[in-house]
Amino acid sequence: MRNIVQVVLLTLLLIGSVNYSSNAENNKKQYEHQIIKTYEEDVTGDGLKEIVELKGVLFSPDSKYYRDIVAVITSSENHVWEIPYMGGYDPKLTFIDLNHDKVNDIFFQSPTGGSGGLYQYHLHTLVQNKLLEIPLPEQPFVKGKFLENFKLEITISPNTEPTIINIEKRANEYIRLGIYNKEGKLLKETSAMVDPIAFFEPKLISKSKGYGLKSYQQVSGAYHADQIGTVESLWYFDRDKWILLQTKWMPSN
Repeated sequence: MRNIVQVVLLTLLLIGSVNYSSNAENNKKQYEHQIIKTYEEDVTGDGLKEIVELKGVLFSPDSKYYRDIVAVITSSENHVWEIPYMGGYDPKLTFIDLNHDKVNDIFFQSPTGGSGGLYQYHLHTLVQNKLLEIPLPEQPFVKGKFLENFKLEITISPNTEPTIINIEKRANEYIRLGIYNKEGKLLKETSAMVDPIAFFEPKLISKSKGYGLKSYQQVSGAYHADQIGTVESLWYFDRDKWILLQTKWMPSN
């Protein structure tokens, strides 16, 4: 009887050990980088294609959110570079010459998943085996403020006249929030909400000039869902800096 008990206990211990090892192995796999996509592109300018692996760690097995995203670039001579990124959804790389040195740069984008529809972006160059990040353009000029009689003033450039928008159709909401009284008198100075640039997309400027970037920046009224319109800007990288070629205001429907 004693021998039977010992055998049963030993069996249970072995089963527990196997289960523990299996769980540990599964947990290890869960936190390992997995390849999201593999690209072949010449990003060093040597005329040979590098292997570029975009990797990430899924937040959970049933999630589409990747954390610890990284691009691993391997040359034909087995030189390896890594570019770490923050977490996001549906990450992808685009290879395009944005600094106009005749070699494709590495343009990363991924939605952050927030309510503002923001993306994270990074731009890197690896010419002559030197990995450098190129800062993306920022739009410092966009401002907005409420005016008397249910109007909103939007300034998109220091060189253009402000745009005046009639917001009377939203009067009841602004009265409720205490921005105006019923006669349209402004009760307190209130600025519009200006988001950072939410989205970039490469745009062909011309065959001779090559590509630039188009940016989209949302402007809201009293709160984020109170969308007033979008500032669209066109940028071109020249002599180590971004030049603003064009800015226009696009009102929301």
